[in-house]
Amino acid sequence: MTTLRERIGGERRRLKSVRQKLTAAVAQGASGNTDWAPFYVAVGDYMETSIGRLLDQDIKMGEMIQEKVETVDETVKKALANLEENLTSLRQRLDGLLAARDNLRGDAAGTLQEFEDAGRALTDYIVANLGHQAGGSNDLAAKLFGPEDWEYMAGVTDEAMANEIGQFEQVNATTPSDLKLPDEE
Repeated sequence: MTTLRERIGGERRRLKSVRQKLTAAVAQGASGNTDWAPFYVAVGDYMETSIGRLLDQDIKMGEMIQEKVETVDETVKKALANLEENLTSLRQRLDGLLAARDNLRGDAAGTLQEFEDAGRALTDYIVANLGHQAGGSNDLAAKLFGPEDWEYMAGVTDEAMANEIGQFEQVNATTPSDLKLPDEE
């Protein structure tokens, strides 16, 4: 049986892998090749699930910090405001990607560029703003949360993990053969 840390680590590695593929894809561009549409749809489905889970986790984290912190001072207010700003910004970019994915399902030829633009906005935001922040809500959570809190916040179920892994496999299965990934250059 894998630990919570191992399960979350695997999920984060898969998200990074999909994000890197999307980054490479939007940099290269499909150039009107509708054969890329199934890949883009699979990426959109994966991002909806994976980033949706991250957003849910961060919402829980903010709520739990407010419940557990003894004093809501300026440091706590700032950390929670930054968390809320990141949640809002990430949600906007994810929503843009999902709308473009839905449009792609109906008109692949006419909406490839829309998806690529939305994908670029999302991946640029992720690279610039997520995964490497020190301080703020992450430090508060580290101080305030015990193992049960992390388990609750993660919301890892066998069903959720199977769904996320299945979507990851679909991204891999639909990756265009002519997509140039960074390690192949």
